[in-house]
Amino acid sequence: MTPSRREFLHRTLAVGAAASLLRPANRAFAHHAQPRPPLRILILGGTSFLGPHQVAYALARGHSISTFTRGTTKPTIHQDLFEHVEQLVGDRDGDLDALRGRTWDAVIDNSGRKVEWTRDAAAELRDHVDMYVYTSSTGVYYPYLGTDIDEKTDLVLRLPEGLGENEGGEYAYGVMKAQSEIEARRIFGTDRTIVVRPTYIMGPADSTNRFVYWPVRLSRGGEVLVPGRIDDPVQYIDVRDLTSWMIRLIENRTIGTFNAVGPESKMGMHPFVYGAHAAFNSPVNFAMVPDYEFLREHRLGFAIPWIMPIGNNAGSARVNNRAAIESGLTFTPLAESARDIHDWWYSSAVPNERRTALESGPRSLMARESAVLSAWHARG
Repeated sequence: MTPSRREFLHRTLAVGAAASLLRPANRAFAHHAQPRPPLRILILGGTSFLGPHQVAYALARGHSISTFTRGTTKPTIHQDLFEHVEQLVGDRDGDLDALRGRTWDAVIDNSGRKVEWTRDAAAELRDHVDMYVYTSSTGVYYPYLGTDIDEKTDLVLRLPEGLGENEGGEYAYGVMKAQSEIEARRIFGTDRTIVVRPTYIMGPADSTNRFVYWPVRLSRGGEVLVPGRIDDPVQYIDVRDLTSWMIRLIENRTIGTFNAVGPESKMGMHPFVYGAHAAFNSPVNFAMVPDYEFLREHRLGFAIPWIMPIGNNAGSARVNNRAAIESGLTFTPLAESARDIHDWWYSSAVPNERRTALESGPRSLMARESAVLSAWHARG
């Protein structure tokens, strides 16, 4: 057997394995139309959270992938597939040499954490890439003051008076993302730019301990503290729904700006915990705590995907997803997402230190839940 024949079979088997991994995790994939001719896709980033899922889905659909990273982060999921990925090494902060003299059909910018990084990468790739896909955030809408925030909602493009560049938290992040979107469109043009604005992303390989709290806590059962009122809205997006849809936007050349927000229809906090708990057989007694004053007193202003819907966060989970759905965004059932996150969390992909931090760290809600519940019950 010739080397090229061996390489072909190796790649085919690996991609087939990726497809088999993807289908059980997200049955909606089976209903996606087959892609058009293979594309060459460059991912800026690609080894942290979104990237490995994009790689797996794109390879399963016959595309070729290049990643551009500093070479310091290793993927914690779909590691074997990176044998079939061209891995370019550089630094968005001044070293783009590996991108020069190359052409791709599309670039996905997952690592645009500075306006200058987006501007420089877009300028470097403008004449060598057809489409620029910028991964933004619903954070561009901060402060969230509306009740139906859509893609036409005005954005805050500069920090409020008196706030420095390293201050302002949510303001600074939203302004950075909004300005980066502007740079991408300015350089590539509105006819070649796709902007995706995800809400809180959850799923296997999540690099934060935010959303994973709920699958872990609900699987244990017992008395579970649920902050918020019954109709407090929540929004989230499964990373696999997000990343597969982004690849299909490229395949279909669906240009525009989209809020990547789930679930498909409105959901309150109480239906959320019931839906997530459906993944487990644990006996649960939900202790609903709707008193905002009490929650603030006990430092419980958020338990992602729930955020206390007051002040600048009043509309944080009231983002309109109609345009994304019309462009093909699909949704994994919540219980399925919760089960998959739980299984990943207790796999070898997650170090024990992370599990310890979630369960007993100084900021762990799980560690202080019993004390908060005791205080709640003491109020009668």
